[in-house]
Amino acid sequence: MTKRIFLGMLTPSSNTALEPLTSAMLAGLPEVSAHFGRFKVTEISLDAGALGQFDEVKVLEAARLLADARVDVIAWNGTSAGWLGLDADERLCERITAETGIPATTSTLALNEIMLKSGRTAYGLVTPYLDAIQDKIVANFARRGLKLVAERHLNICVNFDFSEVSETLLETMIREVAQMKPQCITTYCTNLRALRLVDRLERDTGIPIYDTIATAVWKSLRIAGVDARRVQGWGGLFQETF
Repeated sequence: MTKRIFLGMLTPSSNTALEPLTSAMLAGLPEVSAHFGRFKVTEISLDAGALGQFDEVKVLEAARLLADARVDVIAWNGTSAGWLGLDADERLCERITAETGIPATTSTLALNEIMLKSGRTAYGLVTPYLDAIQDKIVANFARRGLKLVAERHLNICVNFDFSEVSETLLETMIREVAQMKPQCITTYCTNLRALRLVDRLERDTGIPIYDTIATAVWKSLRIAGVDARRVQGWGGLFQETF
């Protein structure tokens, strides 16, 4: 009997995009399934209340519940490290593993690893976020050696509304960023429905596109010992060998 592999995903409570997209990506891997734990996130801004949503105590409570399912990895499938700093995600992963004994990763740490290992450090950024959040992301990425080439954002703060952004608008934003010839583009938010565009737009533009829902799955599969190249049709990331 093939060993079952369980991927644990920590999910913003108001998110409706990442769960169906994650499950669709894994559909061709019959022994792999994704399991989701939610904690309350409804607004993305720099207000104290919005920042408090990402308090480690709340996230760790959700992680402990996922651990009851004996998952092989726990991923924070969210992008809060963009404005809180990547060190926040590093600390979170350490705490999750210390408390559950399960290896942990995040969408943002996986993205950072991909960009550095591939040498694609001059990037384009597509998000739904507010001006202030976008500025924080760019500054925090710069501290990790990543250089912004072009960006588009929508100045939205309600997390649920991110999933209402149409694929048509997202494609326009990605194509506009691609015109500036970055080495890669990231669709940076795990409640955007950009992922189904990636394979086609990579072929059209010749530029790798790293969606943050995909980066969480890519790294989770690697940690769990599953060959990520088995994921087909969701962009070139899954065929990378670095």
